[in-house]
Amino acid sequence: MSPASELQSLAEAPGYHARRTLPLRVEAMRQLRRRRTLLMGGVLAALPFVLITAFAIGGTPGGEGGGRGSSRINLMDVATQSAGNFAATCLFVSAGFLLVVPVALFCGDTVASEASWSSLRYLLAAPVPRSRLLWSKLVVALGFSLAAMVLLPLVALGAGAVAYGWGPLRLPTGGALATGDTVPRIALAVAFVFVSQLVTAGLAFWLSTKTDAPLGAVGGAVGLTIVGNVLDAVTALGSWREFLPAHWQFAWADALQPDLEWGGMAKGAAVSVAYALVLFALAFRGFGRKDIVS
Repeated sequence: MSPASELQSLAEAPGYHARRTLPLRVEAMRQLRRRRTLLMGGVLAALPFVLITAFAIGGTPGGEGGGRGSSRINLMDVATQSAGNFAATCLFVSAGFLLVVPVALFCGDTVASEASWSSLRYLLAAPVPRSRLLWSKLVVALGFSLAAMVLLPLVALGAGAVAYGWGPLRLPTGGALATGDTVPRIALAVAFVFVSQLVTAGLAFWLSTKTDAPLGAVGGAVGLTIVGNVLDAVTALGSWREFLPAHWQFAWADALQPDLEWGGMAKGAAVSVAYALVLFALAFRGFGRKDIVS
């Protein structure tokens, strides 16, 4: 279906209002009932219990750390000190890759899945404007991505409170955060992780508008995110690495310092948002001119 034929159908539809098409609640319920959504939620909710079991079997966690970011690695050393420590540890072990998967899945499986089911052209003939369709799917996909990132630390806090008790968040470098500051600081860390993953969301969403294969969009976004992580490990790039979103992916650890530091998180958020805006713009621009044949 071409954009011109869609405009003609819109003009001929009596009582038509673009804002009433594809409501967010309808799209959200469609995505919530899908098996992959339930499976991903189950995996994230199960991770804290897997770690608790591992700590119970293996004893007190600990390990050697060194070099840049050693305090972040040593979060494992204090994982069982309190519920806050356990939640921070769960965030650390999952932020690098595990939390990338639901973002790529929810954002990359949006438009491409409709195309693979041959239902995309029927949605546009309903008629749903292309921009409205993309906005609805993008907002819902980002909402589910944020929910996935909130689910993990919430379950970790609850499970950690039962297993290790509630108390101040002990820092591997010494000192502690007051018990009352623990949840707000972890919430800030989760917010930064979400913003840093907007690049993956943008990649997945853009690829979803370019292909009819959902796995291609999801896999492509995950693969490019991994490439970014590999490039960040190339120290020969020097200061150029600061333009890579992966360079700032663990800047959320600054939120867990006694004196809150904003520098790294501000730079990381600016880089991620800039890339994401470009990718979202490319998705809307390309999809607006695309002939829909599936």
